Amino acid sequence: MTDVTEARITRENFPGKDSGKNPYFGSLIILTSLFFIWGFITCLNDILIPHLKSVFTLNYTQAMLVQFCFFTAYFVVSVPSGYLVEKIDYKGGIIAGLSIAGIGCLLFYPAASRHSYLLFLAAFFVLASGITLLQVAANPYVTILGKPETASSRLTMTQAFNSLGTAIAPYFGALLILSTAVKSVGEIKLLNADDLSAYQAAQAAAVQNSYLFLAAVLFCVAIIFVMIKLPEIKSTGHQFANTDKMSSSDEHNSAWGYKHLLLGAAGIFVYVGAEVCIGSFLINFLGEPSIAGLEQKDAGKYISFYWGGAMVGRFFGAAVMQKIQPGKVLAFNAVTAAALVLITIISSGSVAMWAILSVGLFNSIMFPTIFSLAVNGLGKHTGQGSGILCAAIVGGAILPVVQGIFADWIGIQSAFFIPVLCYCFIAHYGWKGHRF
Repeated sequence: MTDVTEARITRENFPGKDSGKNPYFGSLIILTSLFFIWGFITCLNDILIPHLKSVFTLNYTQAMLVQFCFFTAYFVVSVPSGYLVEKIDYKGGIIAGLSIAGIGCLLFYPAASRHSYLLFLAAFFVLASGITLLQVAANPYVTILGKPETASSRLTMTQAFNSLGTAIAPYFGALLILSTAVKSVGEIKLLNADDLSAYQAAQAAAVQNSYLFLAAVLFCVAIIFVMIKLPEIKSTGHQFANTDKMSSSDEHNSAWGYKHLLLGAAGIFVYVGAEVCIGSFLINFLGEPSIAGLEQKDAGKYISFYWGGAMVGRFFGAAVMQKIQPGKVLAFNAVTAAALVLITIISSGSVAMWAILSVGLFNSIMFPTIFSLAVNGLGKHTGQGSGILCAAIVGGAILPVVQGIFADWIGIQSAFFIPVLCYCFIAHYGWKGHRF
């Protein structure tokens, strides 16, 4: 069996170095479909949060438990997933991840039927566990399938299709899940038993049908991956080339010995935290009278601009990083994102609205660039490093809850100072912290 932590492709032995073509192009296309799928599913959380907040009459802190349970799975499951992928290889990890995510989607059916918020949270955790395993297997696989010096660009391109999924999901989610108007607490109290039962059934069906369809898609894709053949990457040591000037790496006993990896994990933590903080609060923020005063269904559609910007930025960024050092591009984007969020905090109306939506454009290259810079030079510890980085996605569980606490305390607009701090750290990592 292939040892996925000892895969290596260098400029010398890369099969397509003379022709300029990537011999693994077909495999990359197949893997790209996974990025689209988990992007679509993850972004539906932004639609479900305001829906569940209204249905269960939750405050902001309670509503953010959705993201807490979802992204906590990354922390709990990522490192074990790294070891699992080493045992069953990339393809086995992908198939297992798709199957677990499908089971998670199925759990939304009883959660909605029983009108149980706790069961919803459990379903989110199982779903995220499957997606975590997918990411642990797919992200480093993409960096390996091609020339090492274009690893950041290649991962950014595949992540662009992840953003395509996140751009499409809010629009369809708003149509399907938010199409049934949610009643206020006072209106619910006025309903008789029959009307209340009908109302709850309508709310449940809106969620059930969407996630049953997603479960079917996930299981079908898992079957496809069972049937297809993906290349096995064999050799010793995995090390990317990078256009940034770096010292040669020392060999460590484990991935934990690499400082640039640990700083990269912190970068992933704050990046995902910032991205999820903004996405989770967008619908409620755009509903504020001082911002846009939009209804939930209409505000949900505007989230597509946020995630769509990330998609456009990733396609553009993949080309830019062929010419400009990835670290510098990362630092520039982080500084710009921080400035846009500051504008959101101090302004109002359409200025605040479009400033926060524009952040998505500059979020675009952050995750794949931080990831590829962090695993650079890890050699045989690449699989373990991938697990550590994916575990850091737990930032999406912790920081939204922190922002929720501040939103309940100082208001939803002022609470956006949390992402500003996150982008400041990312700027440091892009400028200097990724060097080893």
